[in-house]
Amino acid sequence: MVELKTDTSIDAMHEAGQVVGRALTAVREAADVGVSLLELDEVARGVLREAGASSPFLGYRPSFAPTPFPAVICASVNEAIVHGIPDGYRLRDGDLVSVDFGAELGGWVGDSAISFIVGTPRAADVRLVETAERALAAGIAAAVVGNRIGDIAHAIGSVCRAAGYGIPDGFGGHGVGRRMHEDPPVPNEGRPGRGLPLRHGMVLAIEPMLIGGGTDGFHAAADGWTLRTDDGSRAAHAEHTVAITDAGPRILTARTKTHAA
Repeated sequence: MVELKTDTSIDAMHEAGQVVGRALTAVREAADVGVSLLELDEVARGVLREAGASSPFLGYRPSFAPTPFPAVICASVNEAIVHGIPDGYRLRDGDLVSVDFGAELGGWVGDSAISFIVGTPRAADVRLVETAERALAAGIAAAVVGNRIGDIAHAIGSVCRAAGYGIPDGFGGHGVGRRMHEDPPVPNEGRPGRGLPLRHGMVLAIEPMLIGGGTDGFHAAADGWTLRTDDGSRAAHAEHTVAITDAGPRILTARTKTHAA
């Protein structure tokens, strides 16, 4: 069932979203050659503590997971698409990193993700990250009252496919509110004019995931969480929590821009 949020609730979700935005900004600024993924996780934990917020990721265990998630960020490097578990891996020059993060504040959840390059960028990776952001922007632009879920999915998929990238089937966005994952699912590819009508008060996490090699194949790593590309190509992930309002889409997890990827 889809819960429509009141304007007051959307304002409260914006407060949670601002914690998410600050944490992702802080993580990106801390990411440098030699820094470990666990150290990035600690940066995000510090933002949560300062805000008096909690993590909807820490301890989360969906049906597919062999163990509860042990961190507050998902940190996916290079060929990892999503759900990477932070560990002692130290970032190397040219790594492509995707960080997904959520915060719960006052009973409401914000959820967002960014991809960026550490050190010296490769042109192919820059294009991949930029396309992920363009796909996200296209999905958000389609998130208007009167459209349908399929319009968001079609907008995202069109950008990804036109650039020659793959899309992992079965993974995409979702509703968000009191819980991190709520109805409705928001696919990253679909037919326009199909699916649930978009109404004022719906809040969605819109999150394109792109496979750089152009194929759609992926598999779960040995940890049971991390999804990796089958062809070993790099991947990118971008996400915002967005409220659908009569005045247009409202991004609840906006963040301060930092250095270029």
